[in-house]
Amino acid sequence: MFSKEESRLLRQEFWISFGKSFPRKWLLYDTKIKGFSFKFYFDTKSALIALDIEDDLENRIKYWEKLISLKGILKSDYLPEIIFEEEYLLENGKEISRIYLPLEQKVSIHNKNTWREVMEFFNENMDLLEGFFHEYSDIIKD
Repeated sequence: MFSKEESRLLRQEFWISFGKSFPRKWLLYDTKIKGFSFKFYFDTKSALIALDIEDDLENRIKYWEKLISLKGILKSDYLPEIIFEEEYLLENGKEISRIYLPLEQKVSIHNKNTWREVMEFFNENMDLLEGFFHEYSDIIKD
């Protein structure tokens, strides 16, 4: 087991290492759409990439419908295994809409032996998800 401080330092080390291994500017929160963000998630049990819609319900519905209309393209041309969840409950109880791709292998941010696999998964798949967003952002933002 790791103390809170040891866990914090490991997490920090992972993200620094990821940034050095794959140096580029990720889109993440800079989508120019309120409440619309890309996320990397890595904890002691899993890793995933996500596109989250966290705005008020009206805007969530508006953007969700646009993404649903592009679902076939996203799945066929970019990420065939991506999952769409209109009502996704975060650990803090907040409901959002999420499109995400989990890494199927067992990984842990506390296990440095899984870091390379997670970094490559993040780099390859977030690049595809951002590529989709760039290609279809005019439709999504409209």
